Amino acid sequence: MFKSLFKTGWRSIKKNRLYSFINVVGLTIGITSCILIGLYVTDELSFDKFNTNAGSIARITMQYSEGGTVNQTAVTGTKAGPQLKRTFSFIEDFARLINATRVVKYDDKLFTEKKVLYADSPFFKMFSFQLLSGDPGTVLNAPNKVVLTKAMATKYFGAVNPVGRSLNFGDRGNYEITGVCENVPGNSQIQFDFVASFSSLPVSKIENEEWFTANYITYLKFQKNTNIASAEKQVDAYMRHTVGKELGTTGGDYLTYHLEPLLSVHLHSSLSGLTPNGNINYVYIMLAIGILILAIACINYTNLATAQSATRLGEIGMRKVMGAQRWQLFAQFIGESIIVTLIGLALAILLSIELLPPFNNITGKALTMQSILAPLPLVVMVMLALLVSLIACAYPAFVLSGAGLSKILRSGFSFSRSGNAIRKSLIVVQFGISLFLIIATIIVQQQLHYMQNKNLGYDKDHLLVLPVDNSVQKDYEAYKAAIKQIPGVQSVASAYETPTYIQWGDGVKKTSASADKGISVNAIPVDQDFIKTMKIHILAGSDFTRSDLLLMDTSNNGKNYRYSFIINESAAKQLGWTPQQAVGKTIYKNFPGTVKAVVQDFHFTSLHEPIRPLVIFLNNDMLYSMLVRINGANTESTIQQLSALWKIRVPNRPFEYHFLDEDYNKLYITEQKTASIFSLFAGLAIILACLGLFGLAAFTTVQRTKEIGIRKVMGAGMANIINLLCKEFLQLVAIAFVIAVPVGWLASEKWLQDFAYRINIGWPVFLMAGAGVLIITLFTVGYHAVKAAMANPVKSLRTE
Repeated sequence: MFKSLFKTGWRSIKKNRLYSFINVVGLTIGITSCILIGLYVTDELSFDKFNTNAGSIARITMQYSEGGTVNQTAVTGTKAGPQLKRTFSFIEDFARLINATRVVKYDDKLFTEKKVLYADSPFFKMFSFQLLSGDPGTVLNAPNKVVLTKAMATKYFGAVNPVGRSLNFGDRGNYEITGVCENVPGNSQIQFDFVASFSSLPVSKIENEEWFTANYITYLKFQKNTNIASAEKQVDAYMRHTVGKELGTTGGDYLTYHLEPLLSVHLHSSLSGLTPNGNINYVYIMLAIGILILAIACINYTNLATAQSATRLGEIGMRKVMGAQRWQLFAQFIGESIIVTLIGLALAILLSIELLPPFNNITGKALTMQSILAPLPLVVMVMLALLVSLIACAYPAFVLSGAGLSKILRSGFSFSRSGNAIRKSLIVVQFGISLFLIIATIIVQQQLHYMQNKNLGYDKDHLLVLPVDNSVQKDYEAYKAAIKQIPGVQSVASAYETPTYIQWGDGVKKTSASADKGISVNAIPVDQDFIKTMKIHILAGSDFTRSDLLLMDTSNNGKNYRYSFIINESAAKQLGWTPQQAVGKTIYKNFPGTVKAVVQDFHFTSLHEPIRPLVIFLNNDMLYSMLVRINGANTESTIQQLSALWKIRVPNRPFEYHFLDEDYNKLYITEQKTASIFSLFAGLAIILACLGLFGLAAFTTVQRTKEIGIRKVMGAGMANIINLLCKEFLQLVAIAFVIAVPVGWLASEKWLQDFAYRINIGWPVFLMAGAGVLIITLFTVGYHAVKAAMANPVKSLRTE
């Protein structure tokens, strides 16, 4: 029976080659989209699940209120892990982590490594990073011990076992290699190339446990069957009361911790840690896009199958005369659908493999061919294909197989009004989906363009960022002066971090009184040329000068130490001053300082967040990023001269640089991925919709050949014929537009709510989307309409 079904099905497919081609191409595109999206979603949902203890691990995040401002951060002080373990018996262990960039040397090999992770000794017992050599309990139990990933072991030592050897970490000294671990899985929120013992950090950072000075990601491992939500309540009560008394917090001020289950961090936390987080909403969006794309492909199949029904009347009637039962006819149509779908699946698998590299570039993933060809994904894909074939063909198969023999032989077969209404409704759904995706794509692209071109309050173009380490700091002024002499260099400054994302949290007060709670601010240490180099506009007051550094007198236990501050508009406003009033005022940040100037608010975090109060202060001992502004006239030559100077002045590390706008663009990687994904799949949706429309228009034209011939004989012109064939499709597109606009507007508004600074959605967005789909429809249907209008009516009537 199956052999017979296959033969008849294959014969039918060959007979209707155009429609079979459209169906195969449509299903191939739809299933390919589902495969790629399925791989992306599966990878996102699998984050950190490789950890055996995943259900018993949580990340500590810190929340504190100061001066009425509530702050949240993913980092803690050094005291959080040890003190909570000492206090609560349900906490089995902890691991504090901090990522650092180090210059690593072995023999003549010298590299700047950006993934050096410092971790407490229980790290390899808490997390399931497989050690190929070394004991999990001892590899990090003493200072100056380090574990390498397999890739780093090969990079530095080739095939030689590195355990027992040493690597030089610059001014940090030599580290003994105590183990080698497997390369870190891509679906881990903890990424590293080296893991060094936490005790290798300066002794002051380890022995002097602090609640604040928050720079560390801290994980807790709980005893089995511990309820993390219940544990969080106990930790919160302890922090607010016991620790609150220790810290002397009063009024609305407090310090507390939240516990985020390890498996929830990547997709459900708003606080990024060692790596940028994903977003569960984007996972839902991707799933929805995959379903919508596949729905369009199914609608294509259904519409073309129903449209072709009239050409199979003789076949259906003959089979019924020969005794075929309804279930046999139903099985035949479903069998044809399965053949087409399986062909589409085979092509989709091949296409998905070819598209993996560009798809990985768009999504930032490292998906491989094995992700597609593994047994479980293949079984899921076959099941999906069978489900698609059933959904796509169920309606036409059910109606055609149930047609009465007497009716077919007497008057032929045609779909009822309800059947035609279903087909038209499917076209509306198809174009509604396409319009929705186009509207969403336009809005995402507009928001991305807005973010990339918004005036940030400083000039981020033509700024090179160079690292500042101890060797640079020792001779900082001389090195800075030498850079200024290079042709093409306009100005040079340094800061604790780049101004694209200032993370330092602090507080300032108007008086030194303990009762004065002050305000919570962001802060950044800089040198005296920072404002000038960044081209930040001063509203009132004057820039830093050399004499301001002389005020920072550390003699006599710092009794005469005095800061010089520049604050932003938001800080001045929150302190109760206008920019002019703020200049000359004294504020306190542990030590007193004079407000030298107030600068115009500028964006120092993502546009997702509003501009907060900011304090800029001089401190040449805390400079880690050098900012070199060049004129851009001969960038390559300027960089070459910088490199030559670097090799002379800083021979202990490779010359590495990047442009500041690269840092800025990194803030919006998620949005860039979203824009690319929407553009890709919106394009696919339009291609699928046009394929279906092309097939339907072709079939409709053939079915109305006699009518068109008669109308031409009766005097109808080309415009009348084109209007006759296009009008119905354009009406359906208009209905789809009316439905898609409010849905697209609501979805886009919800997405834009995540941005403190955003575009306003205007009517041109919807006109662009509607006009685009209208033009595409006219071209698709118009091709067949013009062809029919130009045909010889005599020939049409004779052959019909």
